[in-house]
Amino acid sequence: MNLSVPNSVSLRQLQIFVQLADSRSFAEAASRLHLSQPALSIAIRKFEEAVGGNLFSRSTRQVELTPEGRAFLPVAQRLLHDWDEAFTDLHNLFAMQRGKLTLAAMPSFANSLLPEVLQAFHQQYPNINISLLDMVMERVIDAVLDGRAELGIIFEAQHMPGLDFTPLFDDSFVVILPLAHALQHRAGLGWQDLQGQPYVAMNRGSTIRAWCEQAQQETGVQVSVVAEASQLSTVGQLVAAGLGVSVVPAICQQDMQRRGLCTLPLQHQGGAKRVGIIHRSRSNLSVPARQLQLMLESRFRSG
Repeated sequence: MNLSVPNSVSLRQLQIFVQLADSRSFAEAASRLHLSQPALSIAIRKFEEAVGGNLFSRSTRQVELTPEGRAFLPVAQRLLHDWDEAFTDLHNLFAMQRGKLTLAAMPSFANSLLPEVLQAFHQQYPNINISLLDMVMERVIDAVLDGRAELGIIFEAQHMPGLDFTPLFDDSFVVILPLAHALQHRAGLGWQDLQGQPYVAMNRGSTIRAWCEQAQQETGVQVSVVAEASQLSTVGQLVAAGLGVSVVPAICQQDMQRRGLCTLPLQHQGGAKRVGIIHRSRSNLSVPARQLQLMLESRFRSG
């Protein structure tokens, strides 16, 4: 059925009609709309005059819709919904024309997989200024919790109170060795192969150090730690200098290979570790943040 709204009918009158139809009480509808009852009655009367007939039948106890009113109610509800959606879409368009988005990401992701996504985001939304905080994942969590970053990208931690985690993909671990190391020609290495080797570890208190120590305990291996670092890139530099070997997430495999290191799969490493996006629970993301999250999900969940 094609139904045109007369020029004299306003959005406010549609809102009043729908509210009165929902409450079926002039007093309740007036209270919800912050109107006096006489003003509400006048608005409804003018609305009925504009459409050419009664939409409500009034009694001393309640207000009922006429057959015409019942037929028009879903149309009015749809018109209001379309109006709200149109202005939401318009707001979103303006929001993406200018603005700033702060993202925190662990360096292993920030210098490997993230640049391609940010380039695509910038190409689509050139007026959104992106601020990237590349920091160890424990500091990424802090940055999101205290509001310095709207989104964060980390490995899934065991405890993340106050945060929502959206998984993107599963990651594994690799062994990194200096070129010309005696073990470089193996197809893969286990923790047992690293026992007795000088080992460069992530610093104590880091999630990756905890995962590696748990795996060593499960396999009955104790590595000989000769150095510790707080950044995976520094671990790679120390290994490249010949200080020892190490185990790092496969997400930074390409970066390690660019440093001239040999990377081999870590065998029998247990369950994969999930990489994903965090943001504060019960907080609404800005339009740019929502768009970047959707872009990340599309890029990595599709393989």
